[in-house]
Amino acid sequence: MTDATPIKKGRKFDQVLEGARHVFMAEGFDGASVDAIARAAGVSKATLYSYFPDKRVLFIEVARSECCLQMDEAEAITAGHSAPAEVLRAAAERMLAFFLSDFGQSIFRMFVAEADRFPDLGRQFYDTGPGLLRARMVAYLRDAVTQGTLAIEDFELAADQFAELCKASLFPELVFGIRKSATEAERRRVIDGAVETFMARYGV
Repeated sequence: MTDATPIKKGRKFDQVLEGARHVFMAEGFDGASVDAIARAAGVSKATLYSYFPDKRVLFIEVARSECCLQMDEAEAITAGHSAPAEVLRAAAERMLAFFLSDFGQSIFRMFVAEADRFPDLGRQFYDTGPGLLRARMVAYLRDAVTQGTLAIEDFELAADQFAELCKASLFPELVFGIRKSATEAERRRVIDGAVETFMARYGV
């Protein structure tokens, strides 16, 4: 009986996360109700609350799992031996896809809105998500400098600059409601600009 408990708990935990992910992706944080999440997860509200007594905590866990996927992709992208421009282009495509997704924007809006009341939530999410992704990018840039393919002195600044280049125009316009979507051509324009600008500054 004791052996079965962890398996049951793990299965329900994953169900809750997957159900919450679908609802948050579709409705955002504010629009997602606990009832809808429980239905999507195929569990009772009591089961959901036994894992996550607060919707914010559940949102952070889902966001963290999404960032772990981003991290896994970053590992795969930067582990190869491709030229920096190719690595950066692949990274930019994935970063921009996340920034422009409804879920990515929901994460941003939620943590900005809750920063004063729940400052630890934002720090917890950053440390376990974007912070790890930033660290992986810094590690890649260091390796590229060692191999002589990039010339960088401040690795943290360079990693942050690249992330900001990937947000150019499209992300703020979506966040502020100036536009509702971005075309493939618009995404490609930002990605190309980010890679070309970064390589113009740090390429050898």
